Amino acid sequence: MNVDTIKSVYFVGAGGIGMSALVRYFLSKGKFVAGYDRTPSELTEKLIEEGASIHYEENANLIPEPCKNKENTLVVYTPAIPATHQEMQFFSKNGFEIQKRAQVLGTITRSYKGLCVAGTHGKTTTSTMAAHLLHQSHVDCTAFLGGISKNYDSNLILSDKSEFVVIEADEFDRSFHWLSPYMSVITATDPDHLDIYGSKDAYLESFRKYSSLIRPDGCLIIHTDLEMKPNVQKGVKIYTYSREKGDFHAENIRIGNGEIIFDFISPKGNIKDISLGVPVSINIDNGIAAMALAQLNGANENEIRTGMASFKGVDRRFDFKLKNDRVVFLSDYGHHPAEIRQSALSIKEIYKDKKITVLFQPHLFTRTRDFYKDFADSLSIFDEVILVDIYPAREAPIPGVTSKLIYDNLKPGVEKMMCHKEDILNVIENKKIEVLVSLGAGDIDNYVPQITEILKKR
Repeated sequence: MNVDTIKSVYFVGAGGIGMSALVRYFLSKGKFVAGYDRTPSELTEKLIEEGASIHYEENANLIPEPCKNKENTLVVYTPAIPATHQEMQFFSKNGFEIQKRAQVLGTITRSYKGLCVAGTHGKTTTSTMAAHLLHQSHVDCTAFLGGISKNYDSNLILSDKSEFVVIEADEFDRSFHWLSPYMSVITATDPDHLDIYGSKDAYLESFRKYSSLIRPDGCLIIHTDLEMKPNVQKGVKIYTYSREKGDFHAENIRIGNGEIIFDFISPKGNIKDISLGVPVSINIDNGIAAMALAQLNGANENEIRTGMASFKGVDRRFDFKLKNDRVVFLSDYGHHPAEIRQSALSIKEIYKDKKITVLFQPHLFTRTRDFYKDFADSLSIFDEVILVDIYPAREAPIPGVTSKLIYDNLKPGVEKMMCHKEDILNVIENKKIEVLVSLGAGDIDNYVPQITEILKKR
């Protein structure tokens, strides 16, 4: 693929959060951009406003003419699209160049210095934080993010002068093996996507393989607690990080009055009094990794301190929708037991004296089947659990696998109830709420605006 010779780009699954960043990138390059998505969303409507031609019916006849010339059209697809999709079949039969999103990102990393963030969880916040630190510094960067940055109201940051590109490296179906990172953070390797990988060992091996792709002149910044052992090329420098130990860590942590302040300890120079713009404790870990990445690539002390304080967060990552003296409501994307555990502990740390209720929609039948006991353990940290039916995404139901598996394994003493999706608003309307957390990667987010309005009236 040569970006310069391509005139048109067609996206099959244009509305995904990762895909839409590429849509925006190619629009910025002056290409004709079109695509298909299954359903309209706020994001697809924004892309149409920005110049993309998007339709919602699976129909090859709706592919615009400029995208029917195989000599100068690139087709990009998301793994969620089946091979039987009519439009995919049209492009395959007619010999178009077809690439996964990750392949396209891989090409882009080879023409920049790729700063990639991988991991089961934490990667979206960490990569968005690192991108913000660099973009507001003299270093600058382009960035393809896995969530909507609240600082930029976008999942794409563009620079016409920086040699750096920040990319969220997705381990789903081994997509990150297409990348060629200059530097990479690995945040966590708790097993996930076992429907694809088959075993924990295969999952860890995939991360080992990814670590081997880092350029010999680059660095790996890896969390101290990981089971995965890296396999880097000769010349790659390895740094460790975590909240309390490692080459990069925090000291003198002060939590209170809705603030988190700490000193950043680094082999490249300590920085005192870092204030978190989104003050939740998991962002200490995320922030240390992001600051390490920014500092190693030239951001100075004042830029880092200013950038951390001005970071507004990512949509659906500890996203406070309502916060007053009566009630707190936040939305979070957490959908893996380890993520949920971190979210729960972070929220408990902030709201020690409040009753915390979680509204959780499990994501995928296979993930629920594989981890229902772990889900129950993590959710049991909350005071009250409201369980919604499983969001199937790409999967067919599995007999015997429902949210009740999690429900039945919640620890004694936890208040709990099952709830159909269509009953969520009624349940919230009639429930005493002090702190409410909405968790899940499915469509539970669609209810967030209405829940916010209900709670505002308290």
